[in-house]
Amino acid sequence: MAESWSFLDTSEPDFRPLVVIELAKGTKEETVEWFTKRIVDRKANGGAQLLVKPLVMENGDENIYLVGASHLRLLLGAESVGLVKECNDNSMRTFTYSSRKTFKDFADDNHNFLTMAECQYIIKHELENLRAKDEKMIPGYPQAKLYPGKSIVRRLLTSGILVQIFPLHDREELKKLRHSWYGRVKVGYQPLDEIRCYFGETIALYFGFLEYFTFALIPMAVIGIPYYVFAWEDYDKYVMFATFNLLWSTVILEVWKRICAIMTYRWGTLLMKRQFEEPRPGFHGALGINPVTGREEPVYSSIKRQMRIYLVSLPFVCLCLYFSLYVMMIYFDLEQWALDYHEENESNFSSLMLFVPSIIYAVVIEIMNRIYRYAAEFLTSWENHRLESSYQNHLILKVLVFNFLNCFASLFYIAFVLFDMKLLRQSLATLLITSQILNQFAESLLPYWLQKRHKRKMKKRMCSLKTDTDLSIVGQVNLEKEMGTYLGTFDDYLELFLQFGYVSLFSCVYPLAAVFAVLNNITEIYSDALKMCRVYKRPFAEPTANIGVWQLAFETMSVISVVTNCILIGMSPQVNALFPDSKMDLVLTVALVEHLLLAIKFILAFVIPDKPRDIQIKLAKLEFESLEALKQQQMKLAAESLKE
Repeated sequence: MAESWSFLDTSEPDFRPLVVIELAKGTKEETVEWFTKRIVDRKANGGAQLLVKPLVMENGDENIYLVGASHLRLLLGAESVGLVKECNDNSMRTFTYSSRKTFKDFADDNHNFLTMAECQYIIKHELENLRAKDEKMIPGYPQAKLYPGKSIVRRLLTSGILVQIFPLHDREELKKLRHSWYGRVKVGYQPLDEIRCYFGETIALYFGFLEYFTFALIPMAVIGIPYYVFAWEDYDKYVMFATFNLLWSTVILEVWKRICAIMTYRWGTLLMKRQFEEPRPGFHGALGINPVTGREEPVYSSIKRQMRIYLVSLPFVCLCLYFSLYVMMIYFDLEQWALDYHEENESNFSSLMLFVPSIIYAVVIEIMNRIYRYAAEFLTSWENHRLESSYQNHLILKVLVFNFLNCFASLFYIAFVLFDMKLLRQSLATLLITSQILNQFAESLLPYWLQKRHKRKMKKRMCSLKTDTDLSIVGQVNLEKEMGTYLGTFDDYLELFLQFGYVSLFSCVYPLAAVFAVLNNITEIYSDALKMCRVYKRPFAEPTANIGVWQLAFETMSVISVVTNCILIGMSPQVNALFPDSKMDLVLTVALVEHLLLAIKFILAFVIPDKPRDIQIKLAKLEFESLEALKQQQMKLAAESLKE
């Protein structure tokens, strides 16, 4: 591919802005000139070979630049990032420029062969791979040090010179997507392929999982309603319901792996090779040599990092967990006060007061979860992890442990210490419903209202400047650069994870949990779609083959649910009556049932393949063909060497 770059022309008669770069106001001219030159320079000279145009704002500022690329440059970029596209024979293969004619819908004049999201991903990849050559610092900013191989964009970000980089919305395509996605209330599937084309695979996969999880909850909801209506106090009748729940939780997670494989194969990300991870932007340390790449980069002692984790982060997390338990005990004091008040007065008002402690506690839980999230992010960043994947794994672990204890500790305490099933039902229902209402308000309704308010202000300002906001790229950039930044699917998956816990952990006590989860998820689909299209800046597409560590988190929750439901059934009066003489027999029987159910879960997980048979065959065929091609290449080289 190296030969291809030499004939690549950086000029483009019809410049199409794809990405916006916003520099800090007052950035020195020499810095701007150097940075833009590196963006447009040829690859052979260490540039990105992209197109850049300054955008003059209404106040005369020139700190915003539009970035695009020629069609040929994007095709070569697609090869360098390893995009997988569909071939004429309906197979999926890694795109190469030399074999471009073999790919479906390819034509030299077809500029829609690559989706806009793919084009923006390519530009982001090329910008992030702009590296310092012999520069010791960013021109004009001697304090912003550089060294050979350092990512220029990351240094500009950490130095505060570069404010943000974001992809532009395509207003026409967004309008079509909004109409088909949430523009009308309908019973049907989401346009996942269109979502993937516009926002990328990571976001499409989240909405696919949300939709799948909602449909998977429907059988639980349908079965739960009659159990709730006709068998409220008969715990022995819940044995079948709880058993179904436990098998259901295993099957849906295994079936999701297959559905995920089908979707990501169709999208090409199942075949994409994992890129070598670069140090994350916040990573710092003394300069050293990376033994893998041989490049100069910051080096930080793993011993220091482990000391920070075990001597600071771990004690802090334990302290937060203790504080969460302390708040939980205050909640139980409030519950006792409300109960005493009701016994003294026995009025409609006192009956309502019984729910007040749970509602207050649910609100406090949400506040604590959000405060802890900021603390966890600060601590994980301070631990100075080299790779983004390591940073994310440590952050997810911290957040999951705290959220699990904070949300479910009171329920475990009520069930296994107080043995109060009525209070358990009441608390579970109140916590579930209150958390759903708060999440809908905080994540969608409030940001949407704030964004609409900002949009009205911007339109008034643009009208006063005699600018046509419907036609002007200036107006579009002005609106989008002030929009909130979508921080990824972390919070969305976390919300589903906690919901899964409410539904599965104590299913035999409150069968209606699945009903409320379905209702919430239906509104969640529409509200999340609204915030992606109207509230946040367009995020860069991120190719992914699965939901990552969240699959393991959901599977762990399903294992815990086996234990809790078995113990709850064993505690019921009806089951206890079967063992009037020996409690040890009861304990052994419950343990045996629990082990049998866990065995069935793991057998099901083993029996159900992660990938459908046809996908396995296609992947094996591609691997065989790549090995054969490598063998042919080696034989050709050997034959040429023999001739010499």
